[in-house]
Amino acid sequence: MKKSFVFYHFKSPPKLLTLAGDPMANTHNVTEFIFLGLSPNWEVQRVCFVIFLLLYVAIVLGNSLIVLTVLTSRSLGSPMYFFLSYLSFVEICYSSTTVPKLISDLLAERKTIPWWGCMTQLFFMHFFGGAEIFLLTVMAYDRYVAICKPLNYTTVMNQQVCMVLVGMAWVGGFVHSLSQILLIFQLPFCGPNVIDHYFCDVLPLLQLACSDTLLIGLLIVANGGTLTVISFVVLLVSYVVILLHLRTRSSEGRRKALSTCGSHITVVMLFFVPCVFIYMRPSTTLPADKMVAVFYTVVTPLLNPVIYSLRNAEVKKAMKRLWTRTMKLNDK
Repeated sequence: MKKSFVFYHFKSPPKLLTLAGDPMANTHNVTEFIFLGLSPNWEVQRVCFVIFLLLYVAIVLGNSLIVLTVLTSRSLGSPMYFFLSYLSFVEICYSSTTVPKLISDLLAERKTIPWWGCMTQLFFMHFFGGAEIFLLTVMAYDRYVAICKPLNYTTVMNQQVCMVLVGMAWVGGFVHSLSQILLIFQLPFCGPNVIDHYFCDVLPLLQLACSDTLLIGLLIVANGGTLTVISFVVLLVSYVVILLHLRTRSSEGRRKALSTCGSHITVVMLFFVPCVFIYMRPSTTLPADKMVAVFYTVVTPLLNPVIYSLRNAEVKKAMKRLWTRTMKLNDK
């Protein structure tokens, strides 16, 4: 009996190194990933398309309105609103890394993303997410100086310091994202290539790697966990000190201070709680992960401008003035 041999040729990019030292480290046959999306039901997908399209438009318009209002209003020249404008800009960028792809995939029968597109999405998602965490921490420090050291506020939080703090937030987000992507980038993917999610993230990708990912998973959790824990501790300490300091203030002073701090605390909780649920646990995926991801990629960016505008009288007045000026220009 003659033996027949069949040879299969797989297209592979350059050899990759892995921390695990797996013998399959040089195997990298996956050139694209397939998303399962939010639901396999076509009717549900069409309804979700309309909903998420409207939500994304609201995110872009709402946060753009805050950026434009702060830039054009003289009454919003304090550092608090300077940081708020950057936070709104980051929210637009952050949601734009995942939501447009989600919207387009809801009308597609086959939801795919190239390997390089997946790595790019992963990098920018953690870049803007890390920058937002640092910005929220900087905003807490700003409130601490404004409430606890009001006489030195303009000196401590001058324009140069504010620019440096924003720059540090961007650099911090870049370093965090770079460390995450370098750990994922070197993993071998030789099949399967189906991701039970609607975007590329570290935990679903770890499940698809054809090597031992225990060490890399621990490093990823340590990276994200360290950033989240340190930022949360700084935020917690800042507000404990602020609350202790407010005991000596009048009731009116406490009300105004708590009003401005309340908006920030609400945004912090909306962003940190889902992130802690996703990134501060062992490298496993849960059925609830997609719904939690919808919350911090769509709901939180949508609610931020609402929270800051409805709870802040100065922002509402500035928006009304901007609207009035725009209407007068249109009448001319």
